Amino acid sequence: MKQLDSQAIVDLCGRTNLSKGYAAVFATVLIWSMPSLFQYYLNRYYDPWAQNFYRYSVACLAIAPLVFYRVRRGGPKIDMHAIGICLLPCLPNVVHQITQVMALFYMGPGVYAIFTRSSVIFTALLALAFFPEERCVIRQWQFQAGTFLGLIGAFGVIWFQAGWQSGHIALRGLIIAFTATFCWALYGVLVKRPSAQLGSIRSFGLISFITSILLLPLTCLFGKIDTPFHAGSHANIMLIISAVSCITLAHVLYYAAIREIGVALAQTLQLLCPAGALALSAWIFGERLTHAQLWSAVILLAGAFLAMRTKPIATTETAENI
Repeated sequence: MKQLDSQAIVDLCGRTNLSKGYAAVFATVLIWSMPSLFQYYLNRYYDPWAQNFYRYSVACLAIAPLVFYRVRRGGPKIDMHAIGICLLPCLPNVVHQITQVMALFYMGPGVYAIFTRSSVIFTALLALAFFPEERCVIRQWQFQAGTFLGLIGAFGVIWFQAGWQSGHIALRGLIIAFTATFCWALYGVLVKRPSAQLGSIRSFGLISFITSILLLPLTCLFGKIDTPFHAGSHANIMLIISAVSCITLAHVLYYAAIREIGVALAQTLQLLCPAGALALSAWIFGERLTHAQLWSAVILLAGAFLAMRTKPIATTETAENI
């Protein structure tokens, strides 16, 4: 009888952990369906430099209590070595943050959310270059087919955008979106080392702090540092909500989901984010995709799924567009 009771308790705990994991991952999917929508809306009030500086500054303040709590409990120290290893991934992160907001001047948030899923493939390719022990992945047919389909689909989503033939603006937007996606993939690879050495909370806290510091002089030079005083309370509240939910809260939930249900399943379910972004964008901003774009989106997501099936844990994308 005691053995049965013990087994029942184990089964109940297992179901509880799975329930928490699925709740966390679906909450993350919902939250990460919205970053491009927030950024698209804030483009009316904030320039790309100021928007990213203030979003990351708010995110840094939001994660700070968790960082201090972890530091007080012991573990890796936050010293000059920790800052040094976090600095490198911050450089492509800054470029990504700026270019992803700029890309939304040329395409809708739904289109960008679909296009940026190709970062899964770019992350794998970069990991193959950075980590020799993972180069055997490229020999697998799933990776080769997934890469081919993903790239075809990614460019198709932009190529068939309405108004492509009207001028060079869409091409410029494609280059900017490609730069944002590539830099996100590079960030995802470079963040492996600080995350492994410092843990997710400490590394993200430091990275958000350093990213804010790097964005400050850029905002002073190219943006308008006084934007919050002119944007209005509604825009400022939306920026704060975006930073706390899409950057800080989503990271905490995503790591919780990985802990409970594993990297592979958590990452696979993130492919639902573009569908959520497109549905919300169609509802809020009236964005519509052509039939060719929809087929290209299906091809891209199928390719990303295939490539991800062969990807080792080390190359898993760190997070969705923050």
